[in-house]
Amino acid sequence: MIRFSLKKKLHGAQGDLLLELEFEMEEEEFIVVLGPSGSGKTTLLRMLAGLEKPEEGYIEVKGEVWYDSKRGINLPPQKRDVGFVFQDYALFPNMSLFENIAFGMKKKDLQRVMELLRLAGLEQLKDKKPSVLSGGQKQRVALLRALAREPKLLLLDEPLSALDPETAIILREEIKKFQRSFNIPTIMVSHNREDALSLASRVLLLSEGKIKSVGKPKDVLFSRRESPKFSLNGIVLEKEIAEYACILSVAVGSEVVQVVVPKDQEKEFKPGDRVLLSTKAFVPIVRKA
Repeated sequence: MIRFSLKKKLHGAQGDLLLELEFEMEEEEFIVVLGPSGSGKTTLLRMLAGLEKPEEGYIEVKGEVWYDSKRGINLPPQKRDVGFVFQDYALFPNMSLFENIAFGMKKKDLQRVMELLRLAGLEQLKDKKPSVLSGGQKQRVALLRALAREPKLLLLDEPLSALDPETAIILREEIKKFQRSFNIPTIMVSHNREDALSLASRVLLLSEGKIKSVGKPKDVLFSRRESPKFSLNGIVLEKEIAEYACILSVAVGSEVVQVVVPKDQEKEFKPGDRVLLSTKAFVPIVRKA
């Protein structure tokens, strides 16, 4: 069991925010944390890893107390058994793939490094430096390095955000395979609902520093009012006023779609607005996000 209850004051572009989180997870769960920018997702990972200190609370991982404000316990990052995969991979540019993976091992095991490389199909590149790798290959190496530590907790900070959609699909399957093979409890921060649907045993939805919802991916992601069949976040690029309607051009990820809304609603939308595109019974719906 992994348990934490944490409070921390955050200072963001929208003003001060109190991050206040309490949660428990089982040892083999894969938790995906969703929420808008500034809701405290990455700060949660950094507090668990010991990279940031909460104002108060506790962290307990498999019976070991990593942080307890009342008892004055605060283990430094190097004493917390964590594997952390950062957004920018954080690979050592002067080291080969093999050396990067072996670097964080508690006990050097060269055979184990080769097994991990083979598992990811990278054994032929073991002597290459990170600079010659693609984004997907760098992400695999960062994940293998974290797994090589055999951590008690694996933390992933938007590991797929910089990848193209096709590579992201492949990496999701590999992350799922690795996590199930090693049975490491995992907490992954993401903005992408596909990550939650593909990977999560449970989704933790954050909003304004609080846990808004927790549950199975479909229960959390499809619980919006009017029960939409799908929901996508987008940004209005431009709007065109037609005779009887308003046509919005909306960027959704790397795609641009056009959505027709009633003419009497056109004043609700302007370029730059964040909107939620959804559908119910195959009827498109667009709302301000």
